[in-house]
Amino acid sequence: MLQQEHLTVKTDINRLIDVLDWFDRFCHQNLSRLSWLANESASLNLAIDMLKLALDEGFTNAVRHAHKELPPETPIDLELTLWDDRLEIRIWDRGGDFEMPPLKAPDPDKLSIGGYGWFLIQSIGDDVVYYRDGDKRNCLFMVKYKGK
Repeated sequence: MLQQEHLTVKTDINRLIDVLDWFDRFCHQNLSRLSWLANESASLNLAIDMLKLALDEGFTNAVRHAHKELPPETPIDLELTLWDDRLEIRIWDRGGDFEMPPLKAPDPDKLSIGGYGWFLIQSIGDDVVYYRDGDKRNCLFMVKYKGK
């Protein structure tokens, strides 16, 4: 492991800016270590922006869906872990047990606002898993691999 960072925020959509700033700082501190994210179809900045979009969607889903009925003091935990060959993003929520529906591509003839977050997250990450841990938390676990 090259670097690991944790952040805990309350269930408040206004904290999204703090989450994204935290991600930006992490990426800036590790820019040379993340250079492998760039490839023939995406610059390093674009690749980082795509991961930031996935983080944005994951956090927003935790606030708006998993924690919808929970008090605003309920924490959401986030973790970034950088390895030589991958970047891992974890978002833990304390919502109820939930099974993620199968991925469906949006129908271009029926586009509407919202509802595409899970599709975006799945499209951006190389591996994406949503599971319940032993502490009765849900974890959105996304991995971006070097060379993929």
